[in-house]
Amino acid sequence: MSDAEFHDDGEGEGAEPEILTLPLDAWHRARGGRMVPFAGYHMPVQYEGIMAEHLWTRDSAGLFDVSHMGQLTLSGEGVADALEALVPGDISALKPGRMRYSLLLNEEGGILDDLMITNAGDHLYLVVNGAVKWDDIAHLREELPDNITLNHGDDLALLALQGPKAVDALADIGVAPAQDGGPGVRDLVFMQAAPMVWRGVALGVSRSGYTGEDGYEISLSADAAEQFADALCAHDAVKPCGLGARDSLRLEAGLPLYGHDLDEGTDPVEGDLAFAISKRRREDGGFPGAGRILAAIANGPQRKRVGFAVEGRQPVREGAPVFAGAVQVGHITSGGFAPSVGAPIAMGYVASDALSGPLEAEVRGKRIALSVTAMPFVPHRYVRKGV
Repeated sequence: MSDAEFHDDGEGEGAEPEILTLPLDAWHRARGGRMVPFAGYHMPVQYEGIMAEHLWTRDSAGLFDVSHMGQLTLSGEGVADALEALVPGDISALKPGRMRYSLLLNEEGGILDDLMITNAGDHLYLVVNGAVKWDDIAHLREELPDNITLNHGDDLALLALQGPKAVDALADIGVAPAQDGGPGVRDLVFMQAAPMVWRGVALGVSRSGYTGEDGYEISLSADAAEQFADALCAHDAVKPCGLGARDSLRLEAGLPLYGHDLDEGTDPVEGDLAFAISKRRREDGGFPGAGRILAAIANGPQRKRVGFAVEGRQPVREGAPVFAGAVQVGHITSGGFAPSVGAPIAMGYVASDALSGPLEAEVRGKRIALSVTAMPFVPHRYVRKGV
């Protein structure tokens, strides 16, 4: 993806007028990070270069600053049941230390945001997208019962260490269980979290991320973020990486980006996210837009998010129309050159009845052949339980 595509990503009329700074803003600039506005923050798009950082993460460990994301806690009696009224996941069945990907839905079943939910024992910990976190907070406060307390961790940083050597790097710098007998970084598996500690600094560590690689997300006090990032980058396996590489990695992993591949006009089934609707919720309903969503599961969606292999070397970008002959049948929502594939790839929405025929994207008046292909484009390398 070209650097020019990273700009204020469309928060629209409700955007915060001030561009905010991350806790590590000065740290990024000192290390040569090229800063751009994104989701209301100044964020590093690259250091050495997008392709180099992408490939480094695939082979070693890239450190990404994702502190623009919203870190929320929900607590109170019946908190899991209360949240289930707003999302289609089985939150009540989530065991302590386990995580679940879910979707915040509007009344019609459209996606307000996609988010991660962790059972942290005495509360639920949520990570929501930075571009819509203020809307999410307002929605949750409006819709949750009065006995549920919502706290926004605006004094926290969030770092993502991604790649096959992430586990060694965290262990080597001394990240350890916060409690005797608790799991360490090597003990966690994908979608599992635990409290940990590093040089007296409390960490919330999960084996998760949005690159398709094995890796971790680490929540910690903003005041301790620079010291922790310095320690990680002193490790031979770790380099700081920017938004550009994170975007090309998640595209290769077939992972949607909210505000681009997902929005309030998209339901989970057409967004190819029906896996986030658990079996019990499919049977019981009780979540926003359940009628529309369950009908789409039963009958199939009218359109669907799919992956595309792109003929030739010309990338197709977000917004490009997709045609079946003379008829427009869809559009591209994410696209670019995929360093690990060695070719351009894309994802987008296409009418379901057009998926079996030949398709083309139109770029600057030129037609480029597309082939619908399975996602992910590059296999995920998550460390799963029992594997």
